[in-house]
Amino acid sequence: MAAASAARGPREVQKGVYDVMAMKLVKPAIVPPLDEDFRPASLANRAFLEEVRASGRGVPLVIGVERGEGLTSVFETEVFEDGAEGAEANLQYVERLVKFLLWQRGGWKVTIAGPESVGEYIKQVYSLQGAQEFDFKFMGRDVYERTFTVEVTDEDHAPEAKERTVPLGRHLEGNRIGFDLGASDRKSAAVIDGKEVFSIEVPWDPRNQSDPQYHYDGIEDSLQRAAEHLPRVDAIGGSAAGIYINNRAMIASLFRGVPKQLFDARIKDIFLNIGKDWGVPLEVANDGDVTALAASMALGVNAVLGIAMGSSEAGGYVSGEGNITGWLNELAFAPVDYQPHAPEDDWSHDIGCGVQYFSQECVVRLAPAAGIKLNKELKPAEKLEVVQELMAKGDERPGPIYETIGVYLGYALAHYADFYDLEHVLILGRVTSGEGGNIILDRAREVLKQEFPELAREIELHTPDEKSRRVGQAIAAASLPEIG
Repeated sequence: MAAASAARGPREVQKGVYDVMAMKLVKPAIVPPLDEDFRPASLANRAFLEEVRASGRGVPLVIGVERGEGLTSVFETEVFEDGAEGAEANLQYVERLVKFLLWQRGGWKVTIAGPESVGEYIKQVYSLQGAQEFDFKFMGRDVYERTFTVEVTDEDHAPEAKERTVPLGRHLEGNRIGFDLGASDRKSAAVIDGKEVFSIEVPWDPRNQSDPQYHYDGIEDSLQRAAEHLPRVDAIGGSAAGIYINNRAMIASLFRGVPKQLFDARIKDIFLNIGKDWGVPLEVANDGDVTALAASMALGVNAVLGIAMGSSEAGGYVSGEGNITGWLNELAFAPVDYQPHAPEDDWSHDIGCGVQYFSQECVVRLAPAAGIKLNKELKPAEKLEVVQELMAKGDERPGPIYETIGVYLGYALAHYADFYDLEHVLILGRVTSGEGGNIILDRAREVLKQEFPELAREIELHTPDEKSRRVGQAIAAASLPEIG
């Protein structure tokens, strides 16, 4: 594929990745009722590897992704050797793996140890002039403050893994405030010695606000509402979409409306400043990590993937030792569908990524196909509420929406299992509220049982109770800071 021109529009640039589409896309045995064109990444990858192994011309390929402090994640796989029949499929297969690993693990440097043609393609795509220009800038300049780099080498010089896990949260003593910032509402909870005494959700619209004061005032309002129900405040813990390093907001979709100069001046240290204002320990973490923490605390188990379906998809992981990995776990931007006409994310402009399958955006996207006409003037959260109200009243139209999401989820979990050591998965978030959440899990379990029976035996799916689905993250967030 020729290098994408900088003059092309976002959708055209992203579509350039699919000029090399050559993988076999497998129709799922269980077809989502509202999306007949869905082609799961899990099935396509398995079919590709079967073809490689059957050809007798497969060679090892190692992908290394380096993030901060030299920590490196390594993913080992196989591809066709250069010149073999079917080798053209290598490019799409590896590009989608790199995309997934960048958003799951995080990193400013990618090393491709394998066929040179594959490495050179990845170097071209993930460049300032390439189809994945967004990822090039985001992972390099914005998150890790380094120049994003792709290094091409051979198998003998493949990078070695260097991982580190750390404990997070689980501190319950004292009078604590927990908050969870979403794109459509902000939640807060007052917690005394691990027991919730108050919780509230307040609508807001942060993504469309350019004034940092809007964000500051909104967070302060949530904290004040919770503080009114505590004799004193000993610590504050927060959960928010985005990437946070040492309590600094490196980048987050919540603040995407704030110009970069104002973001650097007033948003990057917003939580540090709030902590100083309150004079107590304050910790903020990515909502995915807090999702995983909430899952581990609620279930009393480890090796847990938490998935929150709200305004976006938040993912987080607790290792078998009960620790956080330091990975990004931004599954909203990780691809799960390989069909060339998959829905597009309006931020990165990639297609087939989790945000369009496991969030209120998905419900809104599928509503017309279900015969539900939603008022265009409503906000996404309000549109979701309309669908949920119809479901609660016994209307039959919302059912296929939740069935479709459940099928998506089943195949996505099989894909996630290729990157995580999974024993438990907790599904929560406002999309899973009510009977719709039960339908989602039932269909996901059906997919695993029929298509991936070995995973169905290994992975247990869970949902918290109704209240924990909606405010559980704020409560878990309250346990983040250590007092004294």
